[in-house]
Amino acid sequence: MLSDGPHAAAASLLRVTAGVDKRAMAGLSTGHLATDFANGVVPALLPFLVLEFDLSYLQAGLVMLAWAISSSVVQPLFGLWSDRRGALWLLPAGLAAGGAGIGLAAAAPSYWLVLLLVTVSGLGTAAYHPEGSKFAAYVSGDRRASGMSLFSIGGNLGYALGPIAATAVILRFGLDAGVVLAVPPLVVAGVLLLMRPYLEGFAPHRRATRVGEGRNRPRALALLLAVIAVRNVAWFGLITFVPLYEVARGHSAAYGNKLLSLMLLAGGVGTLVAGPVADRIGRRPVLIGSIAVMGPLVLVYLLAGGLVGAAALALVGISVIGTFGVSMVMSQEYLPRNIGLASGLTIGLAIGVGGLAAVGLGALADAIELRNALYVCAAVPLAALLLGVRLPSSRARRPLAPEPVAP
Repeated sequence: MLSDGPHAAAASLLRVTAGVDKRAMAGLSTGHLATDFANGVVPALLPFLVLEFDLSYLQAGLVMLAWAISSSVVQPLFGLWSDRRGALWLLPAGLAAGGAGIGLAAAAPSYWLVLLLVTVSGLGTAAYHPEGSKFAAYVSGDRRASGMSLFSIGGNLGYALGPIAATAVILRFGLDAGVVLAVPPLVVAGVLLLMRPYLEGFAPHRRATRVGEGRNRPRALALLLAVIAVRNVAWFGLITFVPLYEVARGHSAAYGNKLLSLMLLAGGVGTLVAGPVADRIGRRPVLIGSIAVMGPLVLVYLLAGGLVGAAALALVGISVIGTFGVSMVMSQEYLPRNIGLASGLTIGLAIGVGGLAAVGLGALADAIELRNALYVCAAVPLAALLLGVRLPSSRARRPLAPEPVAP
């Protein structure tokens, strides 16, 4: 814990104005990778679970809903806790729960036990993200969009590697061997536990103002949340049903998961570009541009297929995942005095609405065929675009600055 007084405040200021701290960001981003590695396993498991338990599209969507609700509804509560008390221990604890839950879910003997264990994994996600996002802001100094992109790319890579690892393990050894998928998150949880004293040094002095000093703009945040939620109706429809759609077209489950991984890996590459561009030209135009291209790209995937369709999916990944860090920074700048809450609302709402959409699209697919339901994913981004053009500017705020200390 930092001691009170001007020297502690000055030390805190120096640590957050020198740019992104590489050691701290490496730890946080690796933790994000391990957390979302477990998350990425969830949609990759669906084709295998459908075969194992003879599930309908609606039941497959319920698996995503169980994960989405558990990882989203309580996330703002973790964010509030983070803002008021600080909870660095949630980083290793959330990782451990997320990894153990999904590893055991892969080997579960019944559908209902799968739902329970996926819920446990989702709670781990809910615990990690607000605290991790808050500290990513702390260690990024005056390069917050770039820093948040580095934090995000860890999650993006993890989300892409999850399907690859799950497919390889299950095809080679069967669903019961899925317990080994818990190993990476558990190992990284141990690393973050050891890094906790170093990360604590970036927590702002209690006499200092919060990161991004300024007034809260709840109406702007509410509009941003609406944009993210609507866009994620389409995004979650794609990550849930693209593997199943490819199986329905006669391809293997492995092929469908390869397309999923391509979409997610391409998004990681996009993250490296979107953050620095947003620092240079602004967050709002980058976000709006990414939404504008999403719908047409989904149509190309559905109509063209083959290599052209795969390339379109990769570009969809870039447009959505690439701007995840940008939207996170915007939320923190709209709510600068409660950045943990802003992070929890942004991630939680996006996941929660996406999970509900997966169930709705699953029911629609059962009624009118999966391909027709996927056309909804091409139409929905237009609504997000109409909302996005109304977003106010999200100008970069000053980094953490200590309040004057009386002599």
